[in-house]
Amino acid sequence: MEIIFDLAPHGAGSAIRPVKLAVFDMDSTLINEEVIDELARSIGITSAVSAITARAMNGEIEFEQSLRERLALLKGVKADVWEELKRTITIAVGAKDLINYLHGRGVITAVVSGGFAPMALWLKEQLGLDHAFANHLVVSPSNATYPYPHLSGDLSPEHPIVVPEYKKQVLESLAQVNSIALLETFVVGDGSNDLLMLGAAGLGVAWRAKERVQREAPQRLNGTTLSDLIFLFGGPESKAA
Repeated sequence: MEIIFDLAPHGAGSAIRPVKLAVFDMDSTLINEEVIDELARSIGITSAVSAITARAMNGEIEFEQSLRERLALLKGVKADVWEELKRTITIAVGAKDLINYLHGRGVITAVVSGGFAPMALWLKEQLGLDHAFANHLVVSPSNATYPYPHLSGDLSPEHPIVVPEYKKQVLESLAQVNSIALLETFVVGDGSNDLLMLGAAGLGVAWRAKERVQREAPQRLNGTTLSDLIFLFGGPESKAA
């Protein structure tokens, strides 16, 4: 396990950093997969979509542009695909331990994802998170080409698009409405679209992150279980869940 921090861990002469709000990325952080790549797999275009995803998460192209390009390729995916994904998506090792530990300390928890609302809301329920924010997709009715309700390939104009700036905005808004200082916030993510909120948090940790994020994040941890993060708060590392 590699740990690189700009602060000494608890037990090395430093006080426990106070945390009252924890905000997490979803894909490749709280879950092991990239949901948009799993959607692509369902219609056999994994390679095309995954290539764009990799470039976006490493910051080589703008996130919103990459999202719209990938969604256009996913037009026609069955609208009930989420039920299948709920059976195949896997929660990251140690995620439940970490969230339970934070809740035990009275910390408010949230997931804010550049992925999609059906999976973010499912994950909120699975982990007992307090809040979930993600992109909303337009569903089109059956037609001659697609004789079933299907994804239109478009983002809903009635909801905000979860770009890097919006992720940071969610962090700041949750902190403000709960009278929490940004110094008392904790953020974990892996992609370049997480860098703004990682930088804004009192403690921002890149978790097994993409190359650019490894270089630019305030702190990084490359381990095997999210419960490794518990030691930052003075608690014992939990066994993986």
